[in-house]
Formats: sequence, C-alpha cells, structure tokens
Amino acid sequence: MYAIIEDSGTQIKVSEGSVIKIDKRDLADDASSVKFDKVLLVGGEEGDAKIGAPLLEGASVEADILEEGRDDKINVVKFKRRKGYHRNNGHRQSYIKVRVTKISA
Repeated sequence: MYAIIEDSGTQIKVSEGSVIKIDKRDLADDASSVKFDKVLLVGGEEGDAKIGAPLLEGASVEADILEEGRDDKINVVKFKRRKGYHRNNGHRQSYIKVRVTKISA
C-alpha cells in the first residue's frame, strides 16, 4: 500500500517502512511520532486507487521520528559578467527524518 501526502507544499510518495526527510516543524520535546492528514491519494497492490478532490477525507499517514538534522550546505552564487557584481550566500535546510509506520484510508 502506498500514499501520496502533501507536506510544506511538496508532494511525497510514501509506503509503509519508507524513510523520508520532511521540513522541520515545531513539535513537543517528547514527541515521537508525526501524523500527516493531507493525503492526496491512497493506492493498493491491486491497482485500485482512492483519489481525493483535492484531499481524501479520513485518510492519514503516521510516522515515527528517527532524527533531526541539517542538510549539507548549498552555495548560492549570483554573478553578472563585466559589471563587478557578485554575491555569495549559503543555506542549510533543517529537516526531520521519519519512518512511515501506518497508512489508513
């Protein structure tokens, strides 16, 4: 069974047991799981899929939190030739790594 969820403006295809990175959010300090309510599609092994318009009512995906961290640094370089214009900037995105445990339709 698989599902397509929406998180922070991105659509992610998940199945039970898959490990994904999601954007960091404010959670309680003792939180050990995350629940996704924005489920766009739930599909099974037979090929029959339930498609939401735009979301499926009553469907949810539960995941356990594995770790919190930050991605590698991305260098952003802006440059215009012959104008003396150049800018350097860096960015490190914070994330939460989760393992999907349950998909309910």
